Amino acid sequence: MDNRPTSNFLKNIITEDLKSGKVDHIITRFPPEPNGYLHIGHAKSIILNFELADEFKGKTNLRFDDTNPTKEDTEYVESIKEDVRWLGYEWDNLFFASDYFEEMYKRAVLLIKKGKAYVCDLKADEIRQMRGSLTEVGQKSPYRDRSAEENLDLFERMKKGEFKDGEKVLRAKIDMASPNINMRDPVLYRIAHASHHNTGDKWCIYPMYDFAHPLEDAIEGVTHSICTLEFEDHRPLYDWVIRECEMEEVPHQYEFARLNITNTVMSKRKLKQLVDEKVVDGWDDPRMPTISGLRRRGYTPEAIRNFAREIGVAKADSVVDSKMLEHFIREDLKLKAPRTMAVLEPLKVIITNYPEDTVEMLEAENNPENPDMGSRQIPFSRELYIEQEDFMENPPPKYHRLFVGNEVRLKNAYFIKCNDFVKDERGKVIELHCTYDPETKSGTGFTGRKVKGTIHWVEASQALPAEFRLYEPLILDQEEEDDGSFLDYINPKSLETVQGLVEPGLKTAKVQDKFQFVRHGYFTIDSSHFNQDRLVFNRIVSLKSSYQLPKS
Repeated sequence: MDNRPTSNFLKNIITEDLKSGKVDHIITRFPPEPNGYLHIGHAKSIILNFELADEFKGKTNLRFDDTNPTKEDTEYVESIKEDVRWLGYEWDNLFFASDYFEEMYKRAVLLIKKGKAYVCDLKADEIRQMRGSLTEVGQKSPYRDRSAEENLDLFERMKKGEFKDGEKVLRAKIDMASPNINMRDPVLYRIAHASHHNTGDKWCIYPMYDFAHPLEDAIEGVTHSICTLEFEDHRPLYDWVIRECEMEEVPHQYEFARLNITNTVMSKRKLKQLVDEKVVDGWDDPRMPTISGLRRRGYTPEAIRNFAREIGVAKADSVVDSKMLEHFIREDLKLKAPRTMAVLEPLKVIITNYPEDTVEMLEAENNPENPDMGSRQIPFSRELYIEQEDFMENPPPKYHRLFVGNEVRLKNAYFIKCNDFVKDERGKVIELHCTYDPETKSGTGFTGRKVKGTIHWVEASQALPAEFRLYEPLILDQEEEDDGSFLDYINPKSLETVQGLVEPGLKTAKVQDKFQFVRHGYFTIDSSHFNQDRLVFNRIVSLKSSYQLPKS
């Protein structure tokens, strides 16, 4: 189902641009830097760019902003392609910023000839100090008035590799007194003697993002360059580069609010730190908000798309409750995921009056909310396992599960009554002795009496051992509230691993298959720890939440 909102300010802009004749076609782009894995915030941008172009019968380019060889890798390029496709989108063109290095160099030379750029010998920290502040104007570089001839010579020598990293940079000559600090002679090129994943060792000077990005948009004919609000103050520089480099196509930049989610790190730098310091077991750790982490956790592209559409496109920053994302995966899976039974903390039950050496097959509905999913056969015998929490030796009032003398229904099976229990030498209950009533079989229409409790179970002889990985938010709420390291707010309970049992029908389960385990939540087979002899399930989300979608 397509839940796209009917309008947002970007749609209104595009509609007006087409109506006025400002543009006669639409090209958007998704331009990630391949220096890490994409996260849920990038997913919002992907969905926005591709769906805007699709709605107006335009095109979307996937372009890698690979202008920093010291941080980029083909591993990230391939992961980004996989994530975009998994979300359900296919780009019209695949480009790399490095495809345009020669053109960018020519445009930088043009700026030098026009007296709009100069080679500066100041170190990075000196440039930073001399840029001034919001209340103080910047100081001009002592190298600002070099002649065009000298700058052309130095820039050519930078290109040839005659200088060390950091020894010289190319800066725009704009206005050191500008109230916008980004316009105070920003760096356009720096020296980096590093091998590039795409161009090898051809270049040792590389353009800065603020110079490269507008040129890339112009070269590709992008009509609407959509980015997040932190780039709003960079827009005057974006326009300056397009104008002074005399680009034929004139793209325009538009900003929208980035995605912020409670209990979630949305900084690629911080996510990389979590990986590098082994706080998590990789970029696809199911606790990570990366697209690969969400995929491994069990989230679906449909849920992420519906989430992104619901939060919409705004001009002001805000924080979205992480429970909203959970709401959409529940909504997506409730009609798709088959119900089955799993016991996470097993307690043995012996039904003393059930025939020995007998296994009965019972019918169980696969999804009560979706009858088209049919039913399955599950085994039942004298020995079963239930959850430890479904028995109490000394129950409180209104406890409706098993205790001595009480009767409950086994889901899809019979009523059983607890008569006795066995403890180990430490005093822990390890076995229940119960009796069943053969007249109470599910589906037979028995109406003789009612019980207040229904519990789930698995038959002992055919149950499959399984590992369950239970997740909570990786980051505690205070992450944005304090000046300390975000690592101080790692949730020590973000992962709990337990060993339990599942129905035998799950023996053929495959990676990314999804199930609702009765009472426990939605689970999927883990892609990294799974093999045919060892079932490992990630809990995607618990079953219930008090969260309500905001009223529109």
